[in-house]
Amino acid sequence: QVQLVESGGGLVQPGGSLRLSCAASRTIFKLYSMGWYRQAPGKQRELVARINSSGGMTNYADSVKGRFTISRDNAMNTVYLQMSSLKPEDTAVYYCNRVPSLEDWGQGTLVTVSE
Repeated sequence: QVQLVESGGGLVQPGGSLRLSCAASRTIFKLYSMGWYRQAPGKQRELVARINSSGGMTNYADSVKGRFTISRDNAMNTVYLQMSSLKPEDTAVYYCNRVPSLEDWGQGTLVTVSE
């Protein structure tokens, strides 16, 4: 059974920071690249950060490069997204999933960047 549970979102002012967490079932997590995706209102879901199975390789969308850091704890089947220097355009629902993604998604966690 697919299980992806995202948490850590909230309201933050521009320039602020948040840390998102995603707990995944072992069958999803083990030996796979994982990613953080986001979907802003009226826009398609996009992949913003990915990490390989060992955690030794990461990639970022240009829009978040230098501001976001993805990491994973394979013992805990958890992937994290540290977000800093947040901008209003980072406002979105954030999801984690495999890369490439599975059909099933978690509920996501809402990040709102606003004064």
